[in-house]
Amino acid sequence: MDPQSLALCLPFVGWAAHSGLLTRRLATARRDPLTGLRTRAGWTHQAERFIRRNDSVVLLLDLDGFKALNDTYGHAAGDAALATTAARLTAWCGRHGIAGRLGGDEFVAVHRHPDYSRALDDLTAALNSPMTYEGQELPVSVSVGSCRLANLPLPSLRDALTAADAAMYAAKGTTGRRSTRHITH
Repeated sequence: MDPQSLALCLPFVGWAAHSGLLTRRLATARRDPLTGLRTRAGWTHQAERFIRRNDSVVLLLDLDGFKALNDTYGHAAGDAALATTAARLTAWCGRHGIAGRLGGDEFVAVHRHPDYSRALDDLTAALNSPMTYEGQELPVSVSVGSCRLANLPLPSLRDALTAADAAMYAAKGTTGRRSTRHITH
């Protein structure tokens, strides 16, 4: 290759390398480093696409007593609880949904399932199972709120998240710590 052709090609090679680096950085920024779940931005983008193609249920989840767990057993135990919750939620979603972590101890999912009430009961049971940390069984309690998009007057992800959030806080207010509430409109 002659020097002039090489000089013309070098900027394109540099641009391609830089573009690849930026793409990798963006991809990792859309994943939570602790849980491996999509972050709010990454999940929202995928969820919007998902709900356009599927009759979906949107879930909002929050660990109960997370501060007490951190204070009693340490932040490493809290991190283990977050990772365990993420793994359980991911396993439940399987190929029928998308899980994400909004931040702190809040998780989110969008899911399509023909018998979603039974599926949510299965999820709640899995999420509220104790976890083993350093040879010790620790309690894990998660409040779950859900909203089926078909039950909304104008189905949108934003409105479904708002309704699921209200349902989650209603579940937290029940006498049983481990509960699920559904918005039925």
